[in-house]
Amino acid sequence: MARVGIIGGTGVYDPSWLVNPKEQIIETPYGKAQIIEGPLRSRPGQSVVFMNRHGAGHSVPPHQVNYRANIWALKSLGVKRVIATAAVGSLNLAMPAGSMVLVDQFLDFTKSRPDTFFDGSDGRVVHTDMSSPYCRATRSRVQAAGARAGVSLVMGGVYVTTEGPRFETAAEIRAYRLLGGDVVGMTSVPEVVLARELGICYATVAMVTNFAAGISQTALTHQEVLEVMGSNAHRLREVLLEVLPDVGEEFACECPAGEPPVRS
Repeated sequence: MARVGIIGGTGVYDPSWLVNPKEQIIETPYGKAQIIEGPLRSRPGQSVVFMNRHGAGHSVPPHQVNYRANIWALKSLGVKRVIATAAVGSLNLAMPAGSMVLVDQFLDFTKSRPDTFFDGSDGRVVHTDMSSPYCRATRSRVQAAGARAGVSLVMGGVYVTTEGPRFETAAEIRAYRLLGGDVVGMTSVPEVVLARELGICYATVAMVTNFAAGISQTALTHQEVLEVMGSNAHRLREVLLEVLPDVGEEFACECPAGEPPVRS
């Protein structure tokens, strides 16, 4: 049985599907990471690791998240697969608020984040393949679980990752649409890149909370994001509860094994 990790994005903090969850602080070469771990209520033999990306009370903005510590901590706990959740704006009229998108590609417009474990300090140069950054097999299982739970998920989409914490300008959104972007958010990179480097299969369920700037008829607010996530959290929870036993099983996928850096 494979250990699975859940990374909760904006509005997804409640690990109520675990029995007697225990909080832990994991020491990593990149700093500390906080996790909650426990067995599934629906499957007591399966332990799941839950991580709140933004910390207690949404206190850590996206550009300050310690992504390297988080992913290293999950790897050190034996996590083989990660399902991440993220609140996103939509650039695609076919993906309105409330849509759940299983993204398959990304465009990276972040600027100042440590985005690799291979910084040269171990004397090696490593170029990690990113042809298919999000695990296809895991995404397929999430989509099938959604269907069983009566929740439709869009298979495929391009996630534009911006630096934040500000929202994007209307001009930026026009440019991202021309480049093929479907949704825009602030967290998928470097999270997905770091997972790939360590050989963790990674999938993101992107919850659309609004149309992006210039498409939306109103000004964007973080409160709007929280409200839409809150109203759809039960649907997302149903999908996760349905899929966790499936992704906890051993199954083949196309993801490379990764090449972890040398760290003590």
